[in-house]
Amino acid sequence: MRVFANPVGSGSLWFDNLATADGTPVAYDPQARAFLPMPPFCANRDVIGCNWIAPEQGAFCRACAMTALAPDPSIANAIPNWAQTEASKRWVIDNLGRWHWFRPEDPGARPVFHMLAEGPTPVPMGHAQGVVTISVAEADPVLRTTRREALEEPYRTMIGHMRHEIAHMLWWRLSLREDFLDAFRAMFGDERISYPGALQHHYENGPPQDWKKFYLTSYASAHPHEDWAETAAHLLHLTDLTDSFVASGLTSPEVPGPNWDPYSEPDAQRLIHIAASIAMGVNHVNRSMGLSDLYPFVLSDFARHKLAFVHDWLRRGAQGL
Repeated sequence: MRVFANPVGSGSLWFDNLATADGTPVAYDPQARAFLPMPPFCANRDVIGCNWIAPEQGAFCRACAMTALAPDPSIANAIPNWAQTEASKRWVIDNLGRWHWFRPEDPGARPVFHMLAEGPTPVPMGHAQGVVTISVAEADPVLRTTRREALEEPYRTMIGHMRHEIAHMLWWRLSLREDFLDAFRAMFGDERISYPGALQHHYENGPPQDWKKFYLTSYASAHPHEDWAETAAHLLHLTDLTDSFVASGLTSPEVPGPNWDPYSEPDAQRLIHIAASIAMGVNHVNRSMGLSDLYPFVLSDFARHKLAFVHDWLRRGAQGL
């Protein structure tokens, strides 16, 4: 993610800012990729702290307009959890906009979000025909950690959920292209095998013993759909962490230069190599503070080939190139 200029003075703004350091209200314009010191602000600004501009006074911003169902406000912590969930969604939507997904120039469908709070029964997250269902309860760090440990996952965040579930939606968009499915099946396998049956087998028997050789995560081994979603999410992780590293003014011998744009890099293997090098360095820094690794994954040769495949399709897919 970029670091943004202050439109009314000196200093910088971060992606989630609602105001400058001196208190001037600002909002993010995703089309210009810049902050503006003037309305119209999103109608959700006072409700959940949305900091994007709207097309007109009283309207929702581009990201909030994608939410068709909001959580039940009578459920405890639903609104603060929703606010954090929408913030993660804005981050991921803006990342994808660097490759033209879901912007005005994108001729395809936008995702529709169902943001649901959890009562006594957990909300299953997923995607179906363009609709992305998200449990806003996962914004709670205690609940999220409990589930991460129960599932023996090394990483679980709301941004990660957004990237994974939107990746399913992107697959659905790409599957409408005649040239995509054959290439996908050659790389990931035939997604027409039973999805419920594959998940049941995964949860009852676990991943294959050699899964680390072929997949980024154990869950990716469950079915080609999940392999795609996990790989696409990781491609977004790696690209964005590299972009944020460069935008923060940090340097590394691996980075081509201060103005290098990871989202414009056509060579997937080069991008993956640089991202992995940066991730390993930051992992080492995190350990000095007793923190978890930033990126607790190992990239096998097979995983790198899959990441490159996703990179190629996400860079060109939104505009049908």
